[in-house]
Amino acid sequence: MTEEMFNECVATLTDGLYRFTVRCVGDGATAEDIVQESFMRMWQSRHKVRPGCHKSYLYTIAYRLAIDVIRSRRFSSDVTLDRISSAGEDGGYDDTGHIVLQAVDRLKPEWKSVILLRHWEGYSYDEIAQIMDITLAQVKIYLFRARTELRHIIGSLDNVV
Repeated sequence: MTEEMFNECVATLTDGLYRFTVRCVGDGATAEDIVQESFMRMWQSRHKVRPGCHKSYLYTIAYRLAIDVIRSRRFSSDVTLDRISSAGEDGGYDDTGHIVLQAVDRLKPEWKSVILLRHWEGYSYDEIAQIMDITLAQVKIYLFRARTELRHIIGSLDNVV
């Protein structure tokens, strides 16, 4: 990885990586630290990064750092997500988005990460497996269980709308 390629990664991936990380750890300042540490580690290991794999390599680093933070907090029930944007497009409050974010916040860390990578960041199952260092079958199981738990937490759609 050249310096030019690294700078392009920083320019194109920082926002998405920050969104993913802040949703995982629930703290903007900690998420910024994780993003910075992720880029630093990627730069230090730039000779190991295969061409075309920089995005998954970076997200893998960030995911592992976020899990370390979550574990260090001992899964405290006091940790909640920062609400990045709870306003709807018309500027009004979006209750549905708030309810979904609260529900996602209550998931197990592994399930939460899979949901965030799949539905917020748009990764494929294979990419998620690579980022989280789990099998494709585990990705599918985590997604199924997370979605089932979200249905249970949120309840029927009538309660949301």
